[in-house]
Amino acid sequence: MRRPAPPRPALARTAPFLAAVAATTLLLTACGTEGTGTAEAGAADAPIRTQVDDPGKDGVRITSLTLPSVSPSPRRSHSVSTGSLAMDSGVVAAYEVTNEGSESLTYSVVFTFMSSDGGAMANQTATVRDVGPGKTVRGTVRAGELPPTAPRVTQAEVLQVTKVPASEAPAEAGTCPESGIRVSADEGDAAMGLRVVGLHLDNCGTREYTVEGYPLLELLDDSLEPVDGVEILDGSRGITTGAGDDKQPRRVTLGPGESATAGLVWRNTTEPGTPVNVPHVRVRAKAGADPVTVTPGLDLGTTGKLGVRPWVKAER
Repeated sequence: MRRPAPPRPALARTAPFLAAVAATTLLLTACGTEGTGTAEAGAADAPIRTQVDDPGKDGVRITSLTLPSVSPSPRRSHSVSTGSLAMDSGVVAAYEVTNEGSESLTYSVVFTFMSSDGGAMANQTATVRDVGPGKTVRGTVRAGELPPTAPRVTQAEVLQVTKVPASEAPAEAGTCPESGIRVSADEGDAAMGLRVVGLHLDNCGTREYTVEGYPLLELLDDSLEPVDGVEILDGSRGITTGAGDDKQPRRVTLGPGESATAGLVWRNTTEPGTPVNVPHVRVRAKAGADPVTVTPGLDLGTTGKLGVRPWVKAER
């Protein structure tokens, strides 16, 4: 094996500069604040914080963008192979979320980081919990890792906002609600116009929990009002036969640490008529259970149908 040649003097002189950039970026992020808007004299290697005049979307706006003086940042990721080495971009967007409603809300916000020509370089999602009526919560989100050949990030914007009542938001990962039951939805799968989203029921408590049959659903629009005109079917055979056979509904008892799954199945076929989109689904594991509102984004087209698969115990 060839021994790597020692660094050239020019590279050796550059190393302290690169280290300073990484250290400064890390320090600013850890403190939760950025610089004063421009790099100070004699500190040309410091990240530059720029105020952003962003009208925002649904109560969420970006207030500033911090960019390193070099892009991407020299901090190397150890989670990628040598052939596709990625580096932390060092880009940080500061944002604020203002709840103009009358109840506490939990927000899920997708931010997009872009190059000067408007091309998307990275999307990042932030969850902001329990924002009270009339309150404003501030935070930061990082663009994360980018390949060394990626164009320099110069701008960011709010791409998508979804919000649900704070009392009905899916539990944060690693936590367990007082009910001992955690309900969530996955990212789903889509192929040839067929959509499938999994619902997950985890017994994170200390007692057995029993469900039988199908989860109970309520379809909600952007304003969290009921959506009419959609038929909810037991099983998926009324939607497709290409997504596998439905299990027969039966009694499922979950011990502590056990899980069950169900599913939402639909097509986004669009024919003459008005397409229906359902951003929110309020889910109850069974009658009397606490509701959890998930955001699968059902693009039902003009089909007017949604199939629901029954709860089945998940294999360990």
